[in-house]
Amino acid sequence: MGEAIELTVDDRTVRISSPDKVLFPQLGLTKLDLVHYHQQVADALLPHCLDRPCNLERFPDGVEGESFVQKRVPKNAPDWLSTVEVTFSSGRRAQELCPASLADVLWGVNLGAITVHPWSARRHGLEQPDELRIDLDPMPDVPFDVVRTVTQVVGEVLADHGLTGIPKTSGSTGMHVIVRTRPRGFVDVRAAAVALAREVERRRPDLATASWWKEERGSRVFLDYNQNLWDRSMACAYAVRPTPDARVSLPITWEEVADVDPADATVSSVPSLLADRGDPAAGIDDHPGDLEPLLALAAADKEAGLGDLPLPPHYPRFPDEPTRVPPSRAKRRDPT
Repeated sequence: MGEAIELTVDDRTVRISSPDKVLFPQLGLTKLDLVHYHQQVADALLPHCLDRPCNLERFPDGVEGESFVQKRVPKNAPDWLSTVEVTFSSGRRAQELCPASLADVLWGVNLGAITVHPWSARRHGLEQPDELRIDLDPMPDVPFDVVRTVTQVVGEVLADHGLTGIPKTSGSTGMHVIVRTRPRGFVDVRAAAVALAREVERRRPDLATASWWKEERGSRVFLDYNQNLWDRSMACAYAVRPTPDARVSLPITWEEVADVDPADATVSSVPSLLADRGDPAAGIDDHPGDLEPLLALAAADKEAGLGDLPLPPHYPRFPDEPTRVPPSRAKRRDPT
């Protein structure tokens, strides 16, 4: 697999072990190929992960092997590695990777980290996220045409509430929309996400759902509002995904949503695509939006009798949260 090599990146020495190890067997893409990809797209990728705690989706033996998500930085990490102490939903604490430069990202790539998953909050405001995240997760039988349509509805709802999002392919079956906002607490950001998900469902109840329970979703696209909680992370823009064709989570324009094909965005195609058409997410930090209009919508929903929606396990209960039991089990428990 070749001898280890050392790269000088941002005045750091990054050791790349086994640079010839194949991580994408169908393409023959090696660890060093992945390093070179990240170097090529660094200017576009870094604004989405710098100063944010990052989970690493690792595939030490390539995308056809075993995988796991690493949150804690190992004790043998180089002393220059940028980290931050975080508190997980379980209450436990750990030092997590918090990139300050490309060198920190490449350290993760060397571990076989195919995808970097940043938090929505930054190092100096871990309780104040500055990004609203809309994760469009289709049920298995939903065609991608429907995902495109629901994504467009998300754009309409955001625009109606004074916000501009950036759509991006997830690199998998869904889509993401990221919205840079003024920092707010996680409770507020999640409440805004719940309100948005419900409004999208109201506009297209045949295609979209805010239901946390899979048994209630039907053949629709779920808008995962719980991605806006602490200790939750999402694939970084321009990150590589563990698909056989090495797809990339690619930011696009709203005009491109109607025809986007996730298969067109790969490690091989994205660098030249960036050079030819630029970065649709450039300047994402220039004009942060205000969540007040969505929070007003959340307040109106509450006034109309709509309470909170369920959280994932291991999170503390919210005041108005319903039971975390699927409706079918709740009915079996009901003695009447």
